[in-house]
Formats: sequence, structure tokens, C-alpha cells
Amino acid sequence: MFVSYKWLQDYVDLSGVTAEELAEKITKSGIEVEGVETLNEGITGVVIGHVLEREQHPNADKLSKCLVDVGEEAPVQIICGAPNVAKGQKVAVAKTGAVLPGNFKIKRAKLRGEESNGMICSLQELGMEGKIVPKEYAEGIFVFPESVTPGEDAIATLNRDDKVLELGLTPNRADCLSMLGVAYEVGAILGREVKFPEIKLDEAGEKASDYIKVTVEAEEDNPLYAAKVIKNVKIGPSPLWMQTRLMAAGIRPHNNVVDITNYILLEYGQPLHAFDYDKLGSKEILVRRAHDGETIVTLDDAKRTLTTDHLVITNGTEPVALAGVMGGANSEVSSSTTTVLLEAAYFTGSTIRKSSKDHGLRSEASSRYEKGVDPNRVREAGERAAALMAEYAGGEVLEGTVIADALSVEPAVVSITMEKLNSVLGMQLSIDEVTDILARLKFDVSVEGETVTVIVPTRRGDITIEEDLIEEVARLYGYDNIPKTLPAGEQSAGKLTPYQAKRRVVRRYLEGAGLYQAVTYSLTSEEKVAQYALEKTDAIKLAMPMSEERSQLRLSIVPQLLEVLKYNGARQADSLAVYEIGAVFLSKGEELPVEEEHLAAAVTGLWVSNPWQGEKKPVDFFVLKGILEGLSEKLGLDGRVEFAQAQLDGMHPGRTADILLDGKRIGFIGQIHPTAQKELDLKDTYVFELKLGELLEAGTEPLHYEPIPRFPSITRDIALVADKETPAGKLRSIILEAGNPLLKEASVFDLYEGANMEAGKKSIAFSLKYANPERTLTDEEVTKVHEKVLAALKEQAGAVLRG
Repeated sequence: MFVSYKWLQDYVDLSGVTAEELAEKITKSGIEVEGVETLNEGITGVVIGHVLEREQHPNADKLSKCLVDVGEEAPVQIICGAPNVAKGQKVAVAKTGAVLPGNFKIKRAKLRGEESNGMICSLQELGMEGKIVPKEYAEGIFVFPESVTPGEDAIATLNRDDKVLELGLTPNRADCLSMLGVAYEVGAILGREVKFPEIKLDEAGEKASDYIKVTVEAEEDNPLYAAKVIKNVKIGPSPLWMQTRLMAAGIRPHNNVVDITNYILLEYGQPLHAFDYDKLGSKEILVRRAHDGETIVTLDDAKRTLTTDHLVITNGTEPVALAGVMGGANSEVSSSTTTVLLEAAYFTGSTIRKSSKDHGLRSEASSRYEKGVDPNRVREAGERAAALMAEYAGGEVLEGTVIADALSVEPAVVSITMEKLNSVLGMQLSIDEVTDILARLKFDVSVEGETVTVIVPTRRGDITIEEDLIEEVARLYGYDNIPKTLPAGEQSAGKLTPYQAKRRVVRRYLEGAGLYQAVTYSLTSEEKVAQYALEKTDAIKLAMPMSEERSQLRLSIVPQLLEVLKYNGARQADSLAVYEIGAVFLSKGEELPVEEEHLAAAVTGLWVSNPWQGEKKPVDFFVLKGILEGLSEKLGLDGRVEFAQAQLDGMHPGRTADILLDGKRIGFIGQIHPTAQKELDLKDTYVFELKLGELLEAGTEPLHYEPIPRFPSITRDIALVADKETPAGKLRSIILEAGNPLLKEASVFDLYEGANMEAGKKSIAFSLKYANPERTLTDEEVTKVHEKVLAALKEQAGAVLRG
């Protein structure tokens, strides 16, 4: 919102407060002023001149030789290139020695042999943007009305001796999208009264109801529609003061009728629309939802196809305006207009937002309707506009206003106790101080005991709960005046939750093991959403995806990590290990989806590369399995995490396993299928993904420390013949259970399959370590336990010593 400092003085006494000081006060009260623009910055020596004579330059077809009265003893000769310069005009003249924006200095010069003592200026040359200059002057000089006097300060006459405050309004402060709204705010900040515009309206004898009938079908979208009729208007330029105020606010002047509607838009924050009554083609206004496929040509000459989501103003049959957004070209006010139908209406924000968005039309009117206008100012704004049309367009306002009114407006009533207010602010404000602040805001305040009750004016739709009142008191009292105090009560140092602490352990362990952390999108494509999913549910689709590649919430992290490997592999980084801790999203039908935290990793290429030693080790299943085993040991879950061979879609059929925690499946590990590797142009690639929550929330025993053994241990090796399908982990578990408590360790050191082995059998060798922390073991004790181990292996797994 652009706020003219000079215009604001019409409503609030700003004496003793500069524009910069006012900007600081407004900012401190909670509305950010993003900047203060000085309109006449860098401009000096520009006056009003009267063109006494104009003739063609003798040596140039596109130049004019003008004799101009600039209020001095004698007129001066100025050479001008503007195509619209003419005798008798009042124009802006930069005299010799003047300075224009950009430090452009005007000097006496000769142009094609003719002397020029100054410059006749266009508005753009005085620092105005071309988009706000009236169209008739966009390609030439600006012509003042006859009432101005040569020699007067042209900058002051154009109201360029003004400063404009740019307010950065948040969506809840729609009340400040008008000069009166800002005046309320400034009046409260400065503690000064607000003056309202005086409406002087003399109505003619004829009745408006004889000319127009208003019917509203869509009452929910348009609960209030008021129409006034103004006859015998004379279309022409609006008064200069109105044009300059519009331009200072960034709006281009058009003609007196349109400018008045825009002026009221800025003054009241209430959008209005003026129809050419004679072009309506009927004596009826019907407000309804559009029909599917119905069309309208709007004021920007674009043909727009409508749906039932859009609200239209019609003449009973065809649309003449897209309600609250833009008027139709078929009822536009033009130079031939003599009778105006003036619309002042209250439209609901959601309806206007839909129309504005669907058609890519965001106007000053639509932005105000979207945020909400004051329902109690709709009729008053229409009355004010009609009075201005009578005054500046010579119109006759017909008696009465034709209204369709289904609007029920109940102001919000909010109460708060002084105890609650002071407790939130950490202050000891008195009731008098609080009521004074609220009264300055023009709120209706009553007090009963320690309770303050406020009837909130309808212009402040952002105030609905007691916290809103606390904010109003705080910002008007001054945030800088709130005392600084330390929090009272018991305090405790912040720390990580057990889950967060364990998650940090996971990250540090994986990074210490050589994996890089990756952060990928939680969104994926329909093709990839179900790949490698631990739990396959219906995909959750976005209503408005940014692209097909990012249209669904992921069920697995692995596809994104494979994309990371592919991206880096295409850039010669073909040996890479990455992990990610992130969320997957599981659909639960009509319920909200479950967001589940997973841990996933992907490794490819070489795991060890020591060229100086001639050592290279590519990634394999056991590298990744070893990382997971180390992680489970780090988390105190050693022995509880197991791996069971599995067949999974998209994974290598012989190099894939489920990850089990206490026998329950929490994830998978393995090599991705060779076909997938080829499609991604990757070398052998291994991945795992598991439910991190279940891993971290698993109960663990307290950490138990054992002393370093004082007595020697005894090691015995055994080579077993077992079925090929018997996992080594099962054999190890049998060995450890049977050898307890003397058997401390059992580890595989050899595996043989091939010649001299019976079909369907394998040879697997274990190294067993026996020890007693209290004394030295004897051979007899070890032999007894060792035989028990061998017997258990034969009985439970059919495994025997290799002969």
C-alpha cells in the first residue's frame, strides 16, 4: 500500500511529525514501512509555463519553436520535440539551470541553429513511471488545466513535493489497504483525532428504482449489492489533485468517472465499478454464478471462458462484469457516456480469489475483496463516489439507492481480564492505560471489575480472540517500552531426547564408516513410488504437483539414493557410498497418512582402493552387512539383529536378505537387480533400508563392562560338513548356546564348496575361543564343553566334523 504523506494530512493532523518519523512510528507499532520515497528528489527549477506562440522549427520537421511565458519579465524561446505541444497550453518548464532526475542539468543551447532557453517536460522526465502517466500524455508533454499561473512551482502543483510511505502489509491487516484505515492507525499511534470526508449529496427528483432493478441469486457470494444512478455526466479529465493522488499511489488516471471509483477504492478500501447505463441493454442487474462455457470480454479486451465457480454481474441475460475482478468491455464507461450505473457491493473473498486465480487477473479491487472489506462502509463509499461524480462530472444523482441486502453483520465482542493481559505481557498496566489505548483505536470499550470488553469495529476483522487484544495493547503501548525480564520459575538445560541422541549416534557412525549424508526429495514419480517399498500402500498424490517427476509422496528412500549414485556416476564419481535418514509416507485410507522415519544407504564401485599396494576391493554384500552389524553393536543390539535370505522385487535373487530385529522384519539389504543397474548405468550396487524408529526404540540392557581377562584362553578350530542351505549364523548360534558359559567367541574363518564334497553339502570352519575369568582352564574341561558343542551341532543342524 502506497500512502501519500500530504493526502494523509486530510484525515490526521501530522504537524510536528516528518514522513520519516511517521514511518518509524508505524514500523514500531507493528506495520513495516518498507521505504519512504521523496517524489521530487533531485528536481529543482521546474515551473509552469504558458506557450504563447508555437511554430515549426525552420531546420527540423520534428521540432517546434515555442515562445513561453515562465513568469519572468520576458518570455523565453524553447525548442520542443513533443508532438502534442501547442499554443495556449500550460506546461511544465525546466528553466536554464534547473536539475531533473538523474542529475540532468538544463543549460542554454542551440538546437539546429535555434536558441533554446529551457526544456518543456513530460511527466516521465519529471521522474514519473510511464505506466502511471495518463495515456493522452504518455508520448508527449503534460498539459495543466487553465487555472494555473505561469511561474508557479510545477512540482508543487503536480503534488510531487510529497513523500510516499510504502507499507508492507501482512494479509490480516486488510484494514490498512485504504487511506482511512491508515488514518485510524496513525491517529491511534499519535493520539490524534481522525477527520472523515464530508459527503454532500443533493439528489434529483427522479428515483433510481425507476431506472434499475437489482436481483441477487448467489446471496452467499454477494450478500449486499447497492446501485446508484447518475445522469447527465460529462466525461472528461478528473481534477488535477485527484490525478496526482492516484499517480502517487501507482494508479493511472483515465477520466473523471473511472478516476473517482479508483479514488474511493484508495480512500475507503471499497472497490466500486461504473457501468455505462445505456450500454447495459436492460433495466436489470442480476448477480449469479456463471454458466459453464459462458464467455465475457473484459476491459483488457481478453475473451474469458467462465465456469460455475465464477460470479458475474449480468444485465439479466449476459455478463457485463466478472464480479469483484474486472468489468466487461460491453458496458465500459467511455467519452460518449452520459448516464452511469454505480455499483457498490460486498463479495465474499473466496469467490473473488477463485475468479482472480483462474483468469490470472489480480486487480486492486480483487486483492481487497480477497482479504476482506468493511461491510459497514459499502454504502457510504457509494454515496461518497456519487457525490464526487455530481461535483466533478456534472452529474445528477437520482434519488435513493437500489439495494439487494442479505448481509448480516455482527461485530465481534472480545473480553479479557487484566490479570491475563499483564501476565502475557509481563507488565502491570492499569485499566485506564489499557482502555485509553483501545479507545485511541476507536474501539467501543466497557469495563466490569477487572474485565475489559471490546466491541470490535467491522473494519478490523483480524481481531477475534483475546490474544488479538493483547497484541493491540502491546504494539500501541510500544514494544520498546515493555520491560526486559528474565523468565521466572524452574529452568532446565535443554537436551536431546533419547531418540534424538540415538539418531545422532547413527549419523556419526555411518559417516565414520565412510558414508556421505544425502538429502533428497520426499516427492517422486508414479513410476518409482512403489519401488523397493518396505510396506506397499496406496500412493499419496499431490493435488497440484510441480511436475510428474514430483507428483507423489515416496514410500521408499532407495530410489532417490539410486538417482544420487546415477547423477554422480555420470560425472566420473563412480565409487560412492551415501545414506539418508528421512520420512516415507504411508496411506491409511480416509485417515491422515503416517509419516515414518527410515534409514537407507546405497554403495557402489570400489570400497577399498590402495593402488600403491596393488589392493582394490569392490563393494559386496558383506561390506554393507558389516556396517549394519557394527551399527547394531553401537546401539547395544548386538545379537538381536539377524539377516534372513529373501526374494524381493527389484533386488538380486541370490544376494538379498531381510533385516530382522528380535525376529521381526524391519528392513532389507542386498544388491539391486542387474537389470536395474544397467538402466541406471551403475556398477554392482548394494542398498539397505530399514525402519529407523523400530531400531532406535528397541529396549536395550544397561551397558555392562567386563575386566580384561587375567587367565589365558584356549582356542580350538572345527571344520563342519553341513547342508548348503544351512546359514552360518544358525550354526554359530548353536555353538554359542551349547558352549555357554565357557565359550566366549565363535567366528567363521573358512568356507569350501566344490570337489571332494558331497552334493548339497558345504564345509564351514569356525574358530572357538574358551576362557574362564576366574582361573586357567584345563584340557579336560574344554574337551567336555567342546564335545557338547559338536553333539548339539549334529542334533540340531545335522552338521558333523569333516573327516
